[in-house]
Amino acid sequence: MKFLPADIGGIVIIEPDVFQDSRGFFLESFHREKYTPALGELDLVQDNLSSSIRGTVRGLHFQNGIHAQGKLCQVLTGTVLDVAVDLRRGSPTYGRHVAVELSAENKRQIWIPPGFAHGFSVLSETALFHYKCTRYYHKAAERCLLYNDPVLGIDWKVKAPIVSDKDRQGSLLAELQHDFVF
Repeated sequence: MKFLPADIGGIVIIEPDVFQDSRGFFLESFHREKYTPALGELDLVQDNLSSSIRGTVRGLHFQNGIHAQGKLCQVLTGTVLDVAVDLRRGSPTYGRHVAVELSAENKRQIWIPPGFAHGFSVLSETALFHYKCTRYYHKAAERCLLYNDPVLGIDWKVKAPIVSDKDRQGSLLAELQHDFVF
C-alpha cells in the first residue's frame, strides 16, 4: 500500500495493494492500523454513495465549524476527476486545489482532511462514488464554493457540466464568509 502526499499539505493519495487473479480482485478499502501512520487517527462515522452520469459536476461542498468533515474517497465504477480546494485560513496554499483521477480501474483513494471544499466531475458514462466521513452530515453547517469560480482555475475535464441548482449558486472564493474554523 502506498500513501502519496499531494502538492497541498494534508491531502494524501492512496494506492492500495490489489490482489488479482482469474476470479477478480481483492483489496482493503480501509484498515485503521495501516492508514493511521499516514493519515492520523480517523473516526469515520458516515458512509455516502453517489451515482452520476457523464458530465456531472458535484461540489464544491464543505461543512464549517465543528462539523467540518474529513473524507476518504474512492470510485467503485467508472472514472471521476476528484477535486479538493484548500480553505484553511492562514494556509500557504489557501485557494489552491488538487485534482486526481479516481477510477474503478486504478482503485486509488484520496484522503481530504477537514478544511477543504470537495467536488468531482464524472468522466465515464456513469460513476459510483463512495466516501467515508469523519463527521455526520449537518445541514446548517453545509456550504458550497462555486465550482467554476475563475479564481480557482479548475479544469473539470467536461465540456458541458451538468450541475445542480444548489451548486450553481455556490459562493465565490472572494465572497466566502469565514464563519468557519477547521
